[in-house]
Amino acid sequence: MNADGDLKKEKLLSKSFIFDALDDQTRQDLANFSYIKRFTAGDTIFTMGEPGQSMMAIAEGTVRVTMFTPSDREVTLNDLQAGDVFGEIAMLDGKERSASVKALTNCTLVVLERRALLDVLQRNPGLSIKLIELLCQRVRRSDERMIDIAFLDLPVRLAKLLLRLTVAAPASEERPASKLSQSQSELADMIGNSRENVNRCLRKWQKAELINLQSGWLIIKDRDRLEALAYGE
Repeated sequence: MNADGDLKKEKLLSKSFIFDALDDQTRQDLANFSYIKRFTAGDTIFTMGEPGQSMMAIAEGTVRVTMFTPSDREVTLNDLQAGDVFGEIAMLDGKERSASVKALTNCTLVVLERRALLDVLQRNPGLSIKLIELLCQRVRRSDERMIDIAFLDLPVRLAKLLLRLTVAAPASEERPASKLSQSQSELADMIGNSRENVNRCLRKWQKAELINLQSGWLIIKDRDRLEALAYGE
């Protein structure tokens, strides 16, 4: 890879919170041992159970992380955007992929191979701490999801999901999105339920003017009432 290519990879890596705090030399070292890979919307990036020897940083696009239950039902774990990383578990322990990932949009990824990244981790405790923080975030989210599925009714789980999606990048807590593009099947997969049950709940909310369903969009009309439903306020 030429110098211009390495500079591009270094710039792409800087978009991720995992790598943005690294000094220029360390980020350059990572760029030297990484490569860019592109996927089109709908492509499978890797499948649960495959050998995993790399971690990937999203430079452009959106990917979806899923896994299959023992009954062969596909469950959506997360949608990740530019700046996020994935594949860190298999990269760190050298074992198989713990989930499947596919491209929701056209994607540009910076791929970091295990051997090179582990070498940088040994020389840079700051990067190790960042990875630990990432893993803790994922564990907390997984624990929260399991508790929600086990103990919360569908309307509460769905309300929490919609609110979480409205603050996902490029939106934020300060500027939440007012409409969502996820289909009812996608929403059902994210909360471990059926599309029919999600549809009934959304239709009821539409009549109560909490939301509106229009031209493929889910529009949030009354965020305060949705938050009260989600968090019992």
